[in-house]
Amino acid sequence: MGLSIENSVTESHTRTHKFFLISNYLLLGAASSCIFLALSLRLFPSLCGFFFILLHVIAIGGAVSGCSVAVSGSNKWYLAHMVTMVLTSIFEGSVSVLIWTRTSDFLGYLKSYVREEDGVLILKLAGGLCVVVFCLEWVVLGLAFVLRYYAFVEGHGVGNGGSLKQRNGKVADEDLKNWHCPFQV
Repeated sequence: MGLSIENSVTESHTRTHKFFLISNYLLLGAASSCIFLALSLRLFPSLCGFFFILLHVIAIGGAVSGCSVAVSGSNKWYLAHMVTMVLTSIFEGSVSVLIWTRTSDFLGYLKSYVREEDGVLILKLAGGLCVVVFCLEWVVLGLAFVLRYYAFVEGHGVGNGGSLKQRNGKVADEDLKNWHCPFQV
């Protein structure tokens, strides 16, 4: 009849999951917009431009895989997702600082053949999007951790241990009967 604890917890998890998905969608939009801005600079002839585009492709791949890995999936995929997103966000932050502090030098490394005034403007827009992607990646990382923790505590079969309620540190009698070499203390 009253407000139950399970209902409010489930509602909180649902809101967290929705916010996680919205953050991933915003991350997809910002990273793909940054790719289109980079393509407008005509960067394909340069190796630095290729890596700039590849960085955003990896961010998009991390956001797509994160939608399913954070809630369900093996620990290996979750670990790979988290490591990839952390490294991508670190590189996104460093690229954005490089773009904002040394725009003309960075444009020279990209070997763009767009007019310099237009290239600087496009590059500063891309640098702003890199800052947005950097912040969104850290938000997504935090939410992925929270969602994985919720799934672990509720015991939805995430990982090897199952539920926190099932693992209380005591050894069950069934486990001792099936041992092939018992130890005596």
